[in-house]
Amino acid sequence: MKLKVNWEKCQGNARCWSTAPHVFKLDDEGYIEHHDIEVPEGAEDDARRGAGLCPERVFTVIEESGKELGGE
Repeated sequence: MKLKVNWEKCQGNARCWSTAPHVFKLDDEGYIEHHDIEVPEGAEDDARRGAGLCPERVFTVIEESGKELGGE
């Protein structure tokens, strides 16, 4: 599973990170570090939960099947 990040919409709320710091890495200013996140095996539920908490909906979840969920 992967997460695609729309950096332009990120406001640095860090709700994703507070739920799953092992998935969501932040820079020194509190913004997501990477445009695309490869979710570690076993952390898929945490990644979905963290992505779902983002008020700006910056994440698109890409399942192993290639199906995209979320984002705008």
